[in-house]
Formats: sequence, structure tokens, C-alpha cells
Amino acid sequence: MKKMFALLLALAMTLSLAACGSSSSTTTTEDTTSSAATEDAAADETADSSAETAAATGETYTVGIVNWVDDASLNQIVENIQTELAAKGEELGCTFEVNYDNAQADATVLNQIGADMVASQVDVIVAVATPVATVMQATTEDTDIPVVFSAVSDPVGAGLVESMDEPGGNVTGTSDALDTTAIMNLMLAADPDLELVGLLYDTAQDSSTQPIEDAKAWCDENGIAYEEKTGSTTDDILLATQSLITDGVDAIFTPSDNTVMTAELTIYELLQEAQIPHYAGADSFALNGAFCGYGVDYSNLGVMTADMVVDLLVNDADPATTPVMTFDNGIATINTETCEAIGFDLDTIKETFAPLCTEVVEIQTAEEFE
Repeated sequence: MKKMFALLLALAMTLSLAACGSSSSTTTTEDTTSSAATEDAAADETADSSAETAAATGETYTVGIVNWVDDASLNQIVENIQTELAAKGEELGCTFEVNYDNAQADATVLNQIGADMVASQVDVIVAVATPVATVMQATTEDTDIPVVFSAVSDPVGAGLVESMDEPGGNVTGTSDALDTTAIMNLMLAADPDLELVGLLYDTAQDSSTQPIEDAKAWCDENGIAYEEKTGSTTDDILLATQSLITDGVDAIFTPSDNTVMTAELTIYELLQEAQIPHYAGADSFALNGAFCGYGVDYSNLGVMTADMVVDLLVNDADPATTPVMTFDNGIATINTETCEAIGFDLDTIKETFAPLCTEVVEIQTAEEFE
């Protein structure tokens, strides 16, 4: 009996091994498109993933996040950076401790925050918006602390990087570079009789400089007049808006300007009453009452910024050779309440905008994104 049992057991094991070999052979036969290069890449990816996990497990990294001012766009970025860092920490078995501060648009406060971040020896500084990135670049000049910016519209023009592909220093990040022509085309499509455009912005905002020049060029090319009004505070922007209304502009354009963004909740009802559509360079403007926001998905911008931070800390990526990340600007966000208030038909607007952007999103007025 024992000999018989042993023979049966050996036979079963032989059949099992044969079945396994058959399964492997079938998979290889079906996957006729696989190549040695693909297999090598998969092996490299697995090795990289294992190395990443090994490098991160048990480690604690300190991430200093500095925000320029409270507004819906920038706060959305910060929230998504923090959420993504927490998720990555759990995935990699490490901890990302966040040291957060907000300059509230005060340059003196911003400089002190930068000095404090360096003194506390954070592992990386995340600079949200151009003014923050500029100060953090200067503050970390004599240190080995990398800076990852977010929501910088023109990194090269601001002097933060040598080029988008090869930053060349300790600074890299994610850009919300704006396709101004696309926004102006939406404006003309909605109102083919457009004659006078208001340009509303803060001259001190680097993010507005190039888009405003682009908007002027577009107006000149299309034979449309424009009028500029600027301001550096919410009260200034309110007065500038009232002036544009009095002058009878047909529409108003604002880039991804944080000063106007902060004032949007103050001015949107005036523009509704005057039935003047406000087009701006971020969906947060539409959230706060503007007719149309066009630009990047700021929640995704925050996620990608966090992923870049993780790459620098965990994988020892070099900011000097880490390309600045840009995004598709094809999303038009329409405030449905404002659309109705200024006399546009929502279905007609969506049909008109559809060929000119990758997606049309509807939103209603609120202070912050949920």
C-alpha cells in the first residue's frame, strides 16, 4: 500500500508540473506581440519599483509647502498635493511630513517663511505661484534644498529655469501655461459682434504679462479694440471692473491672475448685472462667478506636483534635469448661473464651444471646490 501511495503521489506531481508548463506555454503563444525589449522594460520597471520601495520604506521626509494667497485655485492645488503625498507615503511605506505656510500676498511675510523653511532644514520646498517660487529660489541659492514650483505660468520668463526641458538648477515644477488665443477664440465664438474687450489684471503678476500681450496681439489681428484696467488689491480690481462696465466693454479677459482671482467673488455680480461675460485662465474663476474659466485642471496639477516631489526625494531625481511639466489647456468651465444671468443659452454655448476645446464642464458659484 505504501508503495502504491507513493506511486500515485509521484504521478499526481508529474501531472501538476505538466499542467503548469502547459499554461506558461499557452500564455507565451497568445502574446505573440511581446518582444525582448518589452520584457526587459518590464523587468527594469519592476526593479525600479522595488528599489523605490526599498529606498522609501521607513523613511520620513519633510516637505515645506508655501502658498502665495488664499484663493480657490491655489488652495485646490495645496489640498491635492497633501492628499497625493499621503497616498504615496502609504503606498511606499514612508512618511511625508508637511510643513505648510501661507504668505497672504505679503512679500515681507514670504521672505520670513522662506528663511524659516531653510532654517528648519526641510527636504524640499513646494512653491505655489510665481512670487513664491522666485523668493524660494533666492532663499535656497546657497543650500542643497530643491524647490518644486506649481502654477507658474512662465518659468523661463520668470528666471526660474534655463529651459522647460533642462531647468539647470535646483528648481523645477509644474506650469499652468495658458493658451490665450484659445480663450479669445471662445470669446469671439460666443459673440461674433465683439467690438471692445476689457483686459483686467495686476501688472505685478508675472503670470499675466505674456497672456496680456498675447491678448492684445489677438485683438489687433482680429480688428477688435481693447481697454486695459489694472489693480493690485481687491478694491483696485473692483474699481477697475466698474470702469470697464461704464466704458461699455463687450467682454473681459483675465489670465490666471491671483489678484483678480481673489477679487472674483466681489466683482462677479456686477458683471452679471451688466451682462458682461468674464473669461479667465482657470476654472476657479468660474467657480467664483465668472462666466468662463479655461485652462488646466488644478486638482491634477496638484497631484502631478506631489508626484514630482516624491521622485526627487525617493528616487533622488535631479531638479536640474527634471523637465518642467505642462498640461493640456483644453477644458472650458462654464458657470451655469452666470450664463443665464448674462443672457446666454447654455445649450447653445456648449455647442459653440465644443469644437474649440477638449471638454466643456458646468459649474455653479461657490467659494471653494468641494
